[in-house]
Amino acid sequence: MAPHTTADRAAELRAEISRHDHRYYVLDEPEIPDAEYDRLFRELQALEAAYPELCRPDSPTQRVGGKALQAFVAVRHQVPMLSIRTETDIGPGGARAFDTQIRRELGLQATDDPIDYACELKFDGLAISLRYEDGLLIHAVTRGDGQTGEDVTQNIRTIKAIPLRLAGTAPAVLEVRGEVYMSRPDFERYNNRQRAAGLPTLLNPRNAAAGSIRQLDPSVAAKRPLSFFAYGLGETRGWELPSAHSEMLDALLAFGLPVSAERAIAQGAEGLIAFHGAIAERRTALPFDIDGVVYKVNRLDWQRELGFRTREPRWAVAHKFPAQEELTVVEAIEVQVGRTGAVTPVARLKPVFVAGVTVTNATLHNADEVARKDVRVGDTVRVRRAGDVIPEVIGVVLERRPAEALPFTIPTHCPICGSPVVRPDGEAVARCMGGLHCRAQRKEAIRHFASRRALDIEGLGDKLIDQLVERDLVRDLADLFSLDSTTLANLERMGTKSADKLIAALEHAKTTTLARFLYALGIREVGEATALALAHHFGTLTALAAADAERLRQVPDIGPVVATTVQAFLQEPHNQAVIARLQAAGIHWVETAVKSPTDGGLLVGKSVVLTGTLESMSRDQAADRLRAAGAKVAGSVSKKTDYLIAGRDAGSKLEKARSLGIKVLDEAGLLALLSA
Repeated sequence: MAPHTTADRAAELRAEISRHDHRYYVLDEPEIPDAEYDRLFRELQALEAAYPELCRPDSPTQRVGGKALQAFVAVRHQVPMLSIRTETDIGPGGARAFDTQIRRELGLQATDDPIDYACELKFDGLAISLRYEDGLLIHAVTRGDGQTGEDVTQNIRTIKAIPLRLAGTAPAVLEVRGEVYMSRPDFERYNNRQRAAGLPTLLNPRNAAAGSIRQLDPSVAAKRPLSFFAYGLGETRGWELPSAHSEMLDALLAFGLPVSAERAIAQGAEGLIAFHGAIAERRTALPFDIDGVVYKVNRLDWQRELGFRTREPRWAVAHKFPAQEELTVVEAIEVQVGRTGAVTPVARLKPVFVAGVTVTNATLHNADEVARKDVRVGDTVRVRRAGDVIPEVIGVVLERRPAEALPFTIPTHCPICGSPVVRPDGEAVARCMGGLHCRAQRKEAIRHFASRRALDIEGLGDKLIDQLVERDLVRDLADLFSLDSTTLANLERMGTKSADKLIAALEHAKTTTLARFLYALGIREVGEATALALAHHFGTLTALAAADAERLRQVPDIGPVVATTVQAFLQEPHNQAVIARLQAAGIHWVETAVKSPTDGGLLVGKSVVLTGTLESMSRDQAADRLRAAGAKVAGSVSKKTDYLIAGRDAGSKLEKARSLGIKVLDEAGLLALLSA
């Protein structure tokens, strides 16, 4: 064949195979036998092998392949990938409370029409963001912490339900948010093949989806039968958004992206309740796992008006289903000692299958909970997965209780280190007083310190931490940075190469941020959001350490309990010594001087919103500088906004700011304001 006819045939085969992939994996309407599909695929492979210049990144043959990765690369989301608030009231009251809240925030009266809501399923898989540029899939990123995720593009490309190139005229940039999942039939078929071959099986569809996408070798992911549903957007450019969420999903479907057909428009609270009930009745008949439904205000302009809380949109809520329950027997009750010394009773159960997962352990929370439920060894108990995730004992079948079953009591001494176990006044949790002398607390403290959202020390896994603590090589967090390659190489399952990698990871972890460092220290009551608030408010560790409880309470969302806990931690001599040793080991971050309200800066107390792309800095860097100057950085425009900073490709926020008469500054104006 002449070169030009070869190129034409390759293009024809790419289009034909992609069309059949869409019909098979998205529409579930195959129109040719597998043998014919395989013939087309082999023909395209042969052409691309003979003419390598014809092989394009969106070719169906490129879904599988590529070298195994050493690690996933972190990618920052251009638009935060937020999670949706979960409604704990699983009855009709949850839907009514959400509708009432939305109507109040929109200023609607009782006589106004019911609100239209887009109702969807809450899929039980792994959230993913797909970025298309000019229609071509560029990368795929996990949710991560909502701000930064992991690049899993190679594995996502193996999912045939996800188009490598969008259909029709695609926007310049289109970020699609959705869920990777494994259907129950595919899960069973896969496990049956694994059993027949004598190979390991997958635990449940949810873990199968998450575990497959986080495989460093894409050839492993390619063997897993994964699917995908789109349900939202991230960044978009060059596309005029529809006026409603439901229309946006229709547009994604037209681009060739799979969107669940199990969706509807509901009017008002009663419509939400009806949708929830209808899906609950059909839940077990669905071919995939769900743990609830999601309600979203359908009008996109109303979504923008309602805006966001710290980590979640105001215009959406997840409404869970009642957890599934099963009966099993308590074979033992043990206690676990956590990072803060909390002694938690755990029931060891006769294995039971609950909501798609084999459950062998269930938390009993604390002594009060054990006493209230009167759970004893030998009892037959009702077990459920709370929120379909965390197994818990919800009650005892008393008529099946053995005569010899005795009440359980929390031990008076720690089973790990022998230190006294004390229950502080006013607290439900008993705690081991051993501190870092207790190996269990030390191990958990190190695991937390090295975790991905703390200092992210790659290679410092559970088994290695166990060895470091059991051999007394690490007595506190600072000892980690005194380890050497020779010592590490002599540990089990280690070697010179692994030891050198860990030393390099420890060195890399020394460069961090104040917020991550505070979170890594494991201060009680201080999660990521609180650590970030403290870092932004004080700017430096010195200023934070010098603050008393009253000053700490000036930080937004920090109450008296957290303020007292933080002050006590930072003033405890042992903690001060460990922090000093960590800094002496080389842990560092960029400190910023924060102006107080008395400094009288132009930005103190002002509400600022950022939109578009800045040239001289990222939006995160701009936000940090604005906060350091005393401003409050918000995620959405409202009447309370003082300034909108509009970079390149600013979108709907700019339009809303202009309609509200809010002062708009470009990047030069921002720099001038910061200088002033």
